[in-house]
Amino acid sequence: MDDKYKKLILGIVFDAIGMLSFTIPFLGEFSDVVWAPVAGFLMTRMYKGTVGKIGGIIAFVEELLPLTDIIPSFTLTWIYYYIIKKES
Repeated sequence: MDDKYKKLILGIVFDAIGMLSFTIPFLGEFSDVVWAPVAGFLMTRMYKGTVGKIGGIIAFVEELLPLTDIIPSFTLTWIYYYIIKKES
């Protein structure tokens, strides 16, 4: 499987993990405190350079802010990187 599509699958999985906090009232927001730095780190590892750095910051902030878990930041970054920016 192409690296491009591995990143898409991983991104969808990571977005799903981030959205899991909606399933557990009150405790879910605490889990975001743990997931936010992990998500930011993973984003910087998946996408090198400026895209990874900015994506990591956005993923970190998005996971920390309440009620923003619905935003699929990993998938949106993949769309930007491979469709809009057209990296190979």
